[in-house]
Amino acid sequence: MSDIRTCGIVVPTDWVPLPLEPSDEVRGWAKSTAVKLCERGRAAGHELDRGTLRRDLRARAEDSRSRHPLYAFAPYPDGFGSAVALLEVDLLRPDETIPGITLDWLTETFSADDFGGPQVTRTELPAGPAVRIRQNLAMSGSSDVDAGVLLETLTYGVLPTGSKAAVMLLGSWPVPGLTEEMEEAVDSIAVTLTMGF
Repeated sequence: MSDIRTCGIVVPTDWVPLPLEPSDEVRGWAKSTAVKLCERGRAAGHELDRGTLRRDLRARAEDSRSRHPLYAFAPYPDGFGSAVALLEVDLLRPDETIPGITLDWLTETFSADDFGGPQVTRTELPAGPAVRIRQNLAMSGSSDVDAGVLLETLTYGVLPTGSKAAVMLLGSWPVPGLTEEMEEAVDSIAVTLTMGF
């Protein structure tokens, strides 16, 4: 079994990669990215508030950085002044607490029943066998206002062929009415997953 050195995915063009490296200067990134998103929106016939976008970009980046994923992306469709979802990609490696990662272990570890039981399916992706977990979670917000808000999620736990590690794709969105579009997007991203050994 080989160790994963790199992994990659392909996301839609309106999914903005978030800066996660400690050396990344988030404030400057948020400012320049807000300008680009405003220009793209203007070209599509939408006027967006640059300050609102800048604050949202910065908050999204800082939130993802607190979890230390490999990659994080936030979709900003034309006309939206804030991200409608989040996708994080992370790597889980076996250790003394998790000697062997299996699809059953991934299902048990990443499932919750906050708003009914999860919908769990096993599937085969080009990268290897996977479990797909679709569920709704209670968001633990920073205030009483945010606490208990519904967060819809779609998680893929992938066991790449030739590795003992697992790759996790965690998609989430609090915006009602986007379920079908977000599921389609995360499903289409999951099949693009590639590994480098």
